[in-house]
Amino acid sequence: MHYYAKLTSFQIEGDYQCYQKNFIECFGIPTLDDEQRSAGVVTASAGNHAQGVALAASRMGVDATVVMPEDAPIAKVNATRSYGAEVELCGIDYDEAEARAHEIEREEGRYYLHAFDDPEVIAGQGTIGLEILADLPDVETVVVPIGGGGLISGIATALKERKPDARVVGVQAEGAASVADSLEKGERIARAGVDTIADGIATRTVGELPFEIIRERVDEIVTVTDDEIAVALTLLLERSKTLVEGAGAVPLAALLAGAIDYEEGETVVPTLCGGNIDMNTLTTVIVRGLVQTGRYLRLRTTLEDRPGALEELTEIISEHRANIYAIQHDRTSRDVAMNDAEVELDLETRGPDHVDDLVAALEERGYPIEIL
Repeated sequence: MHYYAKLTSFQIEGDYQCYQKNFIECFGIPTLDDEQRSAGVVTASAGNHAQGVALAASRMGVDATVVMPEDAPIAKVNATRSYGAEVELCGIDYDEAEARAHEIEREEGRYYLHAFDDPEVIAGQGTIGLEILADLPDVETVVVPIGGGGLISGIATALKERKPDARVVGVQAEGAASVADSLEKGERIARAGVDTIADGIATRTVGELPFEIIRERVDEIVTVTDDEIAVALTLLLERSKTLVEGAGAVPLAALLAGAIDYEEGETVVPTLCGGNIDMNTLTTVIVRGLVQTGRYLRLRTTLEDRPGALEELTEIISEHRANIYAIQHDRTSRDVAMNDAEVELDLETRGPDHVDDLVAALEERGYPIEIL
């Protein structure tokens, strides 16, 4: 496989929304009449579309209100406010934020700018596909994240128009996947809720227009787990010195996990769209990625509550060249016998084989091991 990453995370908003921002500036806000411009615009977003709308509106002198989920990453909330929009946090996910945005639309008479179910937004995002073709005319497969479906709809439309034999593969996070089921049933299926570290694509369903475009122009749909996303994000940081958010990492996660088949020598472009990740989230994701690759081990064991017992345990760890990040020794736990103590350790390890060897050595010496 020949791998070429399409990075959009170096744009001013840190994602692909600059493409749709340009279309909003050209075909969205300018089409509003004086009364609508005076009332302002409103939208809902998990965070990336929010920044595009905020920047476009501020540049055109139009008041913007953006509704984001209560747990939206602080980095996205702060960036949206810095671009001039008023931000209201409401709901547990995008869908609840969208419902609140429509309430504001009705209450204040604002014009609603949809994050993905809008032809101008889709067209703006589709210019990414044109850029891929301009830079790599021989591209054979493009892998794209799916949340609401606007991004993949635009890219697939542009690619299929210029190069009909190009393959477009959509990727959803397992905790927010709805497209495969929707395609199978022939209608949009909405999840009861979403749960994924890829907050930028955490929607319960795709839009009506994107669904029709996906059905017509997208070749395959696959899903990835949060652990697979974490591994991809960590690999990009370590090997490519590139930071993306969870939603941006899902195309690479699908390739690394073997979710997509490809021929030897096939030219594949994962679109790594979005680098707006909260630092607290980044810490959690990195640790999860290190755990999945055997570079970080957290375990619990018990030992006799006597002088020297902890030293004997740490000596075994030292003999196997593992480094202790943190240790917690609890003599009062009700989960162990009166003459025992419970110990939790965070260890730096060098890979899955190293983890297996260390755990085997501890168990051979009589320590019960629970990997956390």
